Amino acid sequence: MKPWEGRFSGQTDALMERFSSSIEVDWRLFRYDIEGSIAYARMLQRAGILNDEETTLIVGGLKEIEAEIAEGRLPFRDALEDIHMHVEERLIEKVGEAGKKLHTGRSRNEQISVDMRMYVKDELARLDGCLQALMTAIVAKAKKEKTAVMPGYTHTRRAQAVPFAHFLMAHYYPLKRDRQRIAEAHARCDAMPLGSGALAGSTLPIDRDFLRKELGFAATTDNSMDAAGDRDFVLDALYCASTVMLHLSRLSEDLILYSSEEFSFISLPDGLCTGSSLMPHKKNPDALELVRGKAAGVMGRLFALFCLLDGLPSTYNRDLQEDKPPLFEGLAAACDACEVMALAVEGMTINRDAMEKAVEESFMPAVEMAEYLASKGVPFRQAHHIVGAIVKECEQKGRRLRDLDLAELKRSSDAFDEKVFDYMEPRHAVERRKTQGGASFAEVERQIEKETTYLSGF
Repeated sequence: MKPWEGRFSGQTDALMERFSSSIEVDWRLFRYDIEGSIAYARMLQRAGILNDEETTLIVGGLKEIEAEIAEGRLPFRDALEDIHMHVEERLIEKVGEAGKKLHTGRSRNEQISVDMRMYVKDELARLDGCLQALMTAIVAKAKKEKTAVMPGYTHTRRAQAVPFAHFLMAHYYPLKRDRQRIAEAHARCDAMPLGSGALAGSTLPIDRDFLRKELGFAATTDNSMDAAGDRDFVLDALYCASTVMLHLSRLSEDLILYSSEEFSFISLPDGLCTGSSLMPHKKNPDALELVRGKAAGVMGRLFALFCLLDGLPSTYNRDLQEDKPPLFEGLAAACDACEVMALAVEGMTINRDAMEKAVEESFMPAVEMAEYLASKGVPFRQAHHIVGAIVKECEQKGRRLRDLDLAELKRSSDAFDEKVFDYMEPRHAVERRKTQGGASFAEVERQIEKETTYLSGF
């Protein structure tokens, strides 16, 4: 029997039952629904609405139902719509009239809110753990390869020589900010809505603080109407998943490029690559391409949720049933992607020779040449112009900057002297970039040690 059948005559249309059913999705919340119901039963006992015997029956029945669902022994039916009604009907079957008392003073509106908040808190914690594992892998690889030097790029053009570890750490820090966002989202989600009723609370003595403590929440929600329709915490969670995927997509793209034959800076682990159905020589970075592709799906789910919530009137509306698929799928994809990227970072090998060859065969020392002239008193804009003209002439003649001798350089500026060649040497240039957060070996080492300490605290 559906709880609202007293209001209606006739049967619900079969199409409506199928169209309105969410059990194929929200069954995943069963453990949270049962945990919330057990806490609610104990609260009703404290309030004198359930006696000791009824409470024992209900709690025992709920635990049995949890085992039935976990073991796949409870069939789901569209007619019962959602996980709440499946649990309630099965409980009544098991314990009789006592089961009908459990919903006293409670609405499905607040039930789904508490279930989802508990789910989000757990899943954000899981995502945070996956991020921590990936960040640990990045720091470990940076520490192992801290002496390798590669070109740093802007506009996908060789710009300045940097340690490979500096490149890795550049992908580490966005993930660290993601962890901060996750912690903030977790804190905002950590408010217990039970006791809000459908929208206006209850005339019954619902002990909200008892429920808060039983369910492990830091606070209770402040406004019953807001609690019924609030899905900000879902948006927060999906936004966290989206920024994680954004950052993983960028890391994936760099690793895809650097593993190509044109770069050959790294080699990805075979376990994350596939071959071609036609071309025997191919080693395709499919796992990383999928991370890049799945990022679009997670971001799309965030936008879908914004559209779902836009313009809804106050409190609960059935539209909110559709918030679960994007939430479940988005968080799952982000966790999986973190695990894939951790394997990629741990398993990739570095081709130092290819990196250093790319450094040597570039015009990147032009930056150091201009800075050297500036250190000799030449205005930087003038120095920039002088070195730019030298680069242009080298390009036309098929020469590199390191092929020039001092006499040739002095034709462009008398400020050049023999020391400029040491100043231009890539490793020496890297060593001198000692600004805080810069690319010197010493500064990168400081970053690695600092973040190793940070990660060891979790």
